[in-house]
Amino acid sequence: MPFSSIITLITFIGTILALVFIQRRPTYIFAGALLVLYVCGVVTSEQVIASASNKGLLTLILLMLCSLALEKTRFLRMLAAKVIQKDYITTWFRLFCSTVLSSAFLNNTAVVSTMLAPIRNNPYHPASRLLIPLSYAAILGGTLTLVGTSTNLIVNSLLIESGEPELAFFEFSKVGGLLVLSCGLALFACSQFLPAKQGNKQQVKEYFIDAKVQQNSALIGKSIEKNGLRHLESLFLVELVREGRLISPVSPSEILQQDDRLIFSGDVHKVKQLNQFDGLLLFAHENGLPMNNLTEVVIRTDGTLVGMSLKQVGFRARFDAAVVAIKRDGERVSGKLGDLVLKGGDFLILAVGDDFKTRKNLSKNFILLSGVEPDDSLDGWREWFAGLGFVCVIAIAALGGVSLFKGMLLFLGALILTNCLTVNELMRRVPKDIWVIISSALVMSQALMSTGLLDNLELWLGHNQSSLTPLTALIMIYILTWLLTELVTNNAAAALVLPIALSVASSIGDQSLPYILAVAFGASASFISPYGYQTNLMVFNAGNYQLKDFVKIGLPISIVYGTTAVSALYWIYL
Repeated sequence: MPFSSIITLITFIGTILALVFIQRRPTYIFAGALLVLYVCGVVTSEQVIASASNKGLLTLILLMLCSLALEKTRFLRMLAAKVIQKDYITTWFRLFCSTVLSSAFLNNTAVVSTMLAPIRNNPYHPASRLLIPLSYAAILGGTLTLVGTSTNLIVNSLLIESGEPELAFFEFSKVGGLLVLSCGLALFACSQFLPAKQGNKQQVKEYFIDAKVQQNSALIGKSIEKNGLRHLESLFLVELVREGRLISPVSPSEILQQDDRLIFSGDVHKVKQLNQFDGLLLFAHENGLPMNNLTEVVIRTDGTLVGMSLKQVGFRARFDAAVVAIKRDGERVSGKLGDLVLKGGDFLILAVGDDFKTRKNLSKNFILLSGVEPDDSLDGWREWFAGLGFVCVIAIAALGGVSLFKGMLLFLGALILTNCLTVNELMRRVPKDIWVIISSALVMSQALMSTGLLDNLELWLGHNQSSLTPLTALIMIYILTWLLTELVTNNAAAALVLPIALSVASSIGDQSLPYILAVAFGASASFISPYGYQTNLMVFNAGNYQLKDFVKIGLPISIVYGTTAVSALYWIYL
């Protein structure tokens, strides 16, 4: 066997073993495999560059970047507010259907991320009774279209690289629709076995944020629940101050009145969500300062502010700043922000003006920590442009009017020009790990083909063709992909098994499409392990689950999913 073939085979097997035993470092493992193949001369510089700039891979990156603009709108949050109802069965079906439909066209990680907060904060049902169905519904919805999950786009990019025709937008829909129906019913039946665990909805260490309901606000006369104030991401409504009276906990049915002060607890980076509510004014806004420039400080124990309330301090005049939020370690703060008496060691988030840094009294009163960059939100015409623009591009691509790559590239440019997304945001959120994994997998695929290892596999399969029928080949490819998905990750499983699937199809003389789809569906079949799929990992931590919870629910779902997928692929395509 030639040296290049030996190196490629060792690298391929070593990559699988490393992924199994070092599950949390797939990016480093794939990057290492690429370097080994490149240093040993198995692949050329041109092949490495071509893999990193693969059209299918770039389409996936563009899709994920454009979906960032959707995360900054209120549309998914409004959808989430409609899902939670008092009746568990109604809530379950609304959650399942809305998540499936959203995940068919949007990044399913973004969908799950948006739904996490309203589910954790809902007053009717334990979050652990809904979060596993949320993740599984997102996985099932992703099987419906080409853009439903990164796995489908990875398979498509590998096909383009290998010279196969790219997949149609709705190529997955026939089998995916059957999976949604069969697994949806199975999931509903298994949901009775979900644990009822109550998570901690607030922590003392979180920042407290004060907002006031203004005159003529659209919030007045509506309940907390109807206004969607229970469904914010990483912010939880803990108190309501009305005419000097403190209401805590705040009932979802509480009707808001003018001049009510709402006290939120949570992640200060998410504070700009509150700008999306008509007539809800933050304490900093009342002092005439925007929140474009935030700074975190700690009050000195020997400073002049200790023992004074924020109203007495006169922040705007003294420091050219206003308090956005306050945190007091080891003690819960309560009541209106302006009436709080400051203590040494209090953490403050300040909205600062142009003259803040020139004030000479800063070092006497504060320890300056760092700037805080809040997650921005879109409103007005930009919000509608981001939402409708994304839907239109997906629709036009689905109808064949323009390629998804071209549509997303033009839309991303429009988002930047209209300031819906900034270059800094894009640089921060570029999915570097996915880029490295897929481009490295493409390089490995090139090495497997150029060294003749796949030809040898085809030859061996040809000699054993009598024992390998189309059905057994389909089952073999699906099970291999599924096992790697549960042991490794979905993206890695798809990248590693697809070249093998193409060789199997070629050796037995069948069309390659059902085997390609078997890889795609097998790579999305992560139900037993919380580590094989990103949405599972997200709900695993949020729902305070144990591994046995996933096994108990995921095992029957995996059996139904696998049986349905293989049967449908066989009867539809073979």
